[in-house]
Amino acid sequence: MSAAALAQVPVVAPDDHHARLRGVTRIFGPRNGTGVHALGPVDLDLRRGEFFSVVGPSGCGKSTLLDVLAGLSFPTAGTAEFEGKPITGVPAGVGVVFQEDASFPWLSVEDNVAFGLRRSGVDGAEIARRVDYALGFMGLKAFAKAYPAQLSGGMRQRVCIARTLVMQPRLILLDEPFGALDQQTRLLMGDELLRLWRETSATVLLITHALDEAAMLSDRVGVMSARPGLFIDVLDTGWPRDRDSRIVSHPRFGELTAHLWEKLRAESLKHLRGS
Repeated sequence: MSAAALAQVPVVAPDDHHARLRGVTRIFGPRNGTGVHALGPVDLDLRRGEFFSVVGPSGCGKSTLLDVLAGLSFPTAGTAEFEGKPITGVPAGVGVVFQEDASFPWLSVEDNVAFGLRRSGVDGAEIARRVDYALGFMGLKAFAKAYPAQLSGGMRQRVCIARTLVMQPRLILLDEPFGALDQQTRLLMGDELLRLWRETSATVLLITHALDEAAMLSDRVGVMSARPGLFIDVLDTGWPRDRDSRIVSHPRFGELTAHLWEKLRAESLKHLRGS
């Protein structure tokens, strides 16, 4: 199959797509040839309720793609939509979790989780209900009065995820949320993320460098080229919805990660060689 054929992302029926990018290009700096062409043109349909991961070499535009979907960056060319409406700012119903620890060190765990709700003017009783649920769901109830400095890195990321969860997003965007964690903790956090995905029925897009993480968590994995990032493959994993980290022992898991690396290896070498 040709590279051009691989780059064609399957078209999703209008009533099934949740977010859509069409011809999205992002250039940083001047457009006269001296700017940095970071992304695109990219087409992508995110199916409602799916778990989609994006892998690619460093600097290929993965985070830029996420920023466009989050309304934190705007395309130089092309269009971005969420639930059929153009993305002109951070859309209501979209939650973002970044790799960096974004917890507020001066606030307790429960106050960190409640922060966005209070800024949005949500009723106090509703805040209490949502925060209590999120703390319980993420296994943080015993640490509600603790401060981030008293928690492990994995637990601080749980706080950040809980803070997103209470806003009840319909699309959850995750930019390397477990990048700083050890392998065992990443697997366990992956289980928590899959449980959150099933419980909320949200659409999830995950940016990751870890091919095993993408293969374990995803319904589909998009592989991006070296900069400027283009989709060169979109892989259906075929996993059941009720999967967890035990799936890494499945024979197909090794086949999936090998396929992803086969597609990604040449692109990673291009990045290393600066070509």
